[in-house]
Amino acid sequence: MALDAAVWKVQQLRTITHDVFHEGMNYVPPYKPPRSPGSVYDSLRLAWRGIFACTMRIRIAGVEHLPVNGGLILAVCHVSHLDPVVVSALLSRRIGWMARSEFYRSWAARTVLHCGGAFPVNRTGAALPTVREGVRRLRRGEVVGIFPEGEIMRGTASVLRGGPVKQGAGLLASRTGCPVVPVLVLGTDRLGEVGPWLPAKRGRLWLRIGPAMRPDQEGPAKIRRAIFAKRLEAEFVRLFAEGQLDWGLPESIVP
Repeated sequence: MALDAAVWKVQQLRTITHDVFHEGMNYVPPYKPPRSPGSVYDSLRLAWRGIFACTMRIRIAGVEHLPVNGGLILAVCHVSHLDPVVVSALLSRRIGWMARSEFYRSWAARTVLHCGGAFPVNRTGAALPTVREGVRRLRRGEVVGIFPEGEIMRGTASVLRGGPVKQGAGLLASRTGCPVVPVLVLGTDRLGEVGPWLPAKRGRLWLRIGPAMRPDQEGPAKIRRAIFAKRLEAEFVRLFAEGQLDWGLPESIVP
């Protein structure tokens, strides 16, 4: 553990140097090496489950596709900043989320993310520290949560409407041999309003889990990752179409 902390500090110093040069002194890195989700995560999840039980009507499908143990990459479509809260509350396994480094600028957010087991990803800087942390967690048999779109996407840019995804999930899967499980989450974009939080179950949430996927093991790594990204995009489109058919969801449910 001491060696991991030392390696993290060296990697973080490199990231800080890059970010200071490119972004100026506005960037504030996480102040501690990331840690896996633990008791704080469990307490927050329990609290959110209680809140959702009083306020939300929830539909979940495909839970049988979620492995009960072993390393797992959870690839989730991104329609709201509350996506990780909802997915973490509704699924049984602890999830260590990749969080944008911009969220670590605030001391309060940084503390919550650290205690909740998240770890930072710099979308414009050095990616190696994030990849190594993800690989370490997956090899320990943990779940890593990732938003393959890279940020909240709306309209035709959404992966649910055929938009592109990045190759991070495929990279982690190729390096660890762990499966990627796609997750469709909808309704979270409307949780910024007051109505869904009133104790009358006016809020609606939908969660659909797809079958586990693995990238091909033959051929050049770059090509394999690109092919897997296309497969993942197609699976998200299929999950949304399946959700529309089973749950009667309108096209407008995707922001």
